[in-house]
Amino acid sequence: MSGGWSRNRIVCLGVSAAVSLAVLVWAREVLLPFIMAIIIAYVLTPLVELCERARMPRAVAIISVYVATFGLIYLSLAAIAPRIWEEGGKLTADAPKLARELSTKWAPRFEDWVRGVMERTHLTEKTPPPAPEHPPTIDIRPMDDGSYRIDVGDGLDIVQNGPGHWRVGPGVSQPTAKFSVGDLTQKGVDEFFGYVKRNALELLTTLQAVIGRVTRSLFLFFLTLMVAGYLMHTRESVVGFFRSLVPPMARIGFDRLLWRIDRGLAGVVRGQLLICLVNGVLSAIGFWIFGLKYWPILAIVAAVMSIIPIFGSILSSIPAVMIGLTQDFWTALWVLLWIIGIHQVEANLLNPKIIGVAAKIHPVLVVLALIIGEHFFGLWGALLGVPVLSLLQSIFNHFRFETMPDAPPDSLLPPPGTARIS
Repeated sequence: MSGGWSRNRIVCLGVSAAVSLAVLVWAREVLLPFIMAIIIAYVLTPLVELCERARMPRAVAIISVYVATFGLIYLSLAAIAPRIWEEGGKLTADAPKLARELSTKWAPRFEDWVRGVMERTHLTEKTPPPAPEHPPTIDIRPMDDGSYRIDVGDGLDIVQNGPGHWRVGPGVSQPTAKFSVGDLTQKGVDEFFGYVKRNALELLTTLQAVIGRVTRSLFLFFLTLMVAGYLMHTRESVVGFFRSLVPPMARIGFDRLLWRIDRGLAGVVRGQLLICLVNGVLSAIGFWIFGLKYWPILAIVAAVMSIIPIFGSILSSIPAVMIGLTQDFWTALWVLLWIIGIHQVEANLLNPKIIGVAAKIHPVLVVLALIIGEHFFGLWGALLGVPVLSLLQSIFNHFRFETMPDAPPDSLLPPPGTARIS
């Protein structure tokens, strides 16, 4: 079996895979910087290759790409940071007022709508009639020891007015307050801001812990950039190592597997980042046109949340529409229609052109990947769930295409110069 899948090769690869998997499970809590380094290297590698084609040394190309990328991010933040700071201060100061306006303006309308639904469904007619009232009574009975037992019926109160002075009179019943959405919302807002005032010292302690966490995050960030740089600089060696693990006769198929994985990940990673940028720009234009308050912050929220497919777009729409409702109904309606229009353009134009058919994943599988990732790994699981799904789908499609002659060809054309292995 020279040059093929010999027993020694299979045993070696099997043991190595088991040991590697055990190490990954054991060190899973510290793997996030390395996973992020792989993603950064994958996203920036095309730019590094572009610089190399301009006869630039690889190390210089990597440094240049880093400088250009983070310089562009810095300039963008420097340009919008004053406006974001100003809008953020206004939003923080106006948050209680906006919440009260939202509760007083729309909560009564929502409450009336709920009552109307209850009346139309005859829920209010099912309420039993009140029981007839009975006059309050006092029952006085002599006891064997010469004392008296006094039983006071419902509707009477005994109040001590002084030493030896008791007053018996009609009870004062407190009316049962009806449920009100406005009162509930108002009470929640007041209790929230009251809690913040009462726990200012504890919040300050929490802020100190956050600063320590940010410092550690900065260290991990630079470590991640360093690892990503090494991966980009030695990418042929990394690919060559994995390519050397398979027999020579199977390396053409291995190259095609890598090609499929690259096409799939290019859509869900690079393509999704580009779509987030387009989504943020279009959101900013629409929010500005309709005069939505705090539109720079809401546009950034829309762009960042778009990284998470489906759910991110839905969640980012809620604050924009709620802010619009505090202004007037038509502002909220036009903002909602604009958001829906952006998602239609994204689904029918941007996704096919930017992401392409290579990374096409069924929406049900996307939702499943998001739920599983969030359940087991939290926010990072939700962010990385779809790329992992794309990786698994590419592997499945590859082996389906390679091992099933009667299977219909997938949406990927074979790489130039390769032949299908039967």
